Amino acid sequence: MARVDVIMPQMGESIAEGTVSRWLKKVGDAVKRDEPIFEISTDKVDAEIPSPSAGVLIEIRIGEGQTVAVNTVVALLETDAAVAASAPVATAPIATAPAATAPVSADPAPAAATRIAPSAPSAPVAASAGPAASAGSLEERLRTKSSPLVRKLAAEHGVDLAALTGSGIAGRVTRKDLEVFLAAQPAAGAAPVAGASMYAPAGVESHGPLPSPWPGDVVEPMSKIRRLTADHMATARRVAAHVTTFWEIDLTRVARIRGAMRRDFETQTGQKLTYMPFILQAVCAQLKRHPVLNAAVAGTDIIYRKPINLGVAVALEPTGLIVPVLKRADELSLTGLTRGVNDLAARARGKKLNPTEVQDATFTITNPGTFGSLTGTPIIPVGTTAILCLGAIEKRPKVVTGPDGEDTLAIRTCCYFSLSFDHKVVDGADADRFMGDLKRALESIPEAGF
Repeated sequence: MARVDVIMPQMGESIAEGTVSRWLKKVGDAVKRDEPIFEISTDKVDAEIPSPSAGVLIEIRIGEGQTVAVNTVVALLETDAAVAASAPVATAPIATAPAATAPVSADPAPAAATRIAPSAPSAPVAASAGPAASAGSLEERLRTKSSPLVRKLAAEHGVDLAALTGSGIAGRVTRKDLEVFLAAQPAAGAAPVAGASMYAPAGVESHGPLPSPWPGDVVEPMSKIRRLTADHMATARRVAAHVTTFWEIDLTRVARIRGAMRRDFETQTGQKLTYMPFILQAVCAQLKRHPVLNAAVAGTDIIYRKPINLGVAVALEPTGLIVPVLKRADELSLTGLTRGVNDLAARARGKKLNPTEVQDATFTITNPGTFGSLTGTPIIPVGTTAILCLGAIEKRPKVVTGPDGEDTLAIRTCCYFSLSFDHKVVDGADADRFMGDLKRALESIPEAGF
């Protein structure tokens, strides 16, 4: 018999740690090689981690909810020696010191209690002048590779993360650490305190007072992906000047063409043909005509992106949201768009995405219409200038002009589209020109498609 280490994998070059969100096997269970054994959450993506070898799970070292550095041993397998010899054995952890720090309890009760009565965190201190970690060490990477939000806040306030020691693994600076550090600066005279106003009276915290639970309430800590979503949404709302424009688009022609080609298309490709690939094709064409909507803001500069990478929001069960990215969507045919969207959505729900597949979107589309919503005012993802929202597609009575110029009632297949755009760089006229061109493209789609 032989023992095989199960390690916390590195799910991306910039990812230094992961959280065990759920064990799919328990001690004593037999597992097959490549069978999912546990789930993790990282700064980029949730994923199921396969077993490195066939055998029996004999020890779980890291409980659910605990966050550890990459390459940390999280469990042990006992395998047949012959099987183990042919299986690649994971390398030992790069550093054992971070794993020796006090882990977060996997028991939900203490976590809830901590949230009910949080203790005041101590401010992060400057790194000591003693023996420092080498520039390429895990400790240094953990400290400087904090979450994107922490790095952004640090840059905005001119804080060098490498000079601080936080409460995270190997001194990693968390958002709470940075906020405590920044809050301590006015007391030292480093920054002026903003005066009171009618909108924010003196003594009121910018994030509002924290609510406390009442008797009978249930307090549940946020999951890793929920915390990441919350941080991203708050940041996105703050950095962009949001404005939303609403349009109704007649999809009757798209519906007719889709209906005519649907059976042959699905027989030949094995893919379900929805309205989405038609809309994606039209969006790609209009983004080329209106490049400011396929752009990013970098301080006082506008970066016009050459590739068109479409983020397509996917709702997860039972809760959660992830936005996989269809890279270079403008180079794909109707079949390629259909395959790409269906594949990304299926792997997103099955937690099979790689970190690179949720990065580098240049424009995003969200589709709450699948749940019956008529429209929405979506939040623009950080690093982009616009997001398109699709409402429910439904038949509506409309007044149309007949062949002799007379007005008549007709049943049309319609949908409300809304576009949220960053008014810092996108003028209202630019956004409406884009939507007007998109409307004309979809309402006059050629019989053979785009």
